[in-house]
Amino acid sequence: MRHFRNLFVGLMVVTASWSLVHGSAAAEDDRELVELPKMMQDHMLGNMRNHLVALNEMLGELAEGNTGKAADIAESQLGMSSLSLHGAEQLGKFMPKAMAEIGTRMHHAASRFVIVAENAELNPGKAAQHEVYKALQGITENCVACHTSYRIR
Repeated sequence: MRHFRNLFVGLMVVTASWSLVHGSAAAEDDRELVELPKMMQDHMLGNMRNHLVALNEMLGELAEGNTGKAADIAESQLGMSSLSLHGAEQLGKFMPKAMAEIGTRMHHAASRFVIVAENAELNPGKAAQHEVYKALQGITENCVACHTSYRIR
């Protein structure tokens, strides 16, 4: 039952993030427009879809109690060691400084999540579980900050 509650909480985080990002679509979009060359725009959108897939896979592993597997996904897909995979250096050249900083904070948060998740695997318990979800929120809060501040074309 606990795993279902954890999955529910995780899904609520993703749903809330999605709603926050897309809920204001009916209103005037006052986010800063970042114009990108078509190739860079496609690349960035692909990266964001991959990030969402990684978060979903992490939530699935957490729901099963597999914090180590969630940590592996976080680092390989979102963490600091994934930057070359995403072409971060090339994309960063086209972003406003504040947008790039949010992205960097998200990658740092993912690598911090890895440490927390691995620690939780070594020292399981309610407090460790709380810290894992708090660290996960550290990742998604950067996603929300970027998506509510910027749009691309």
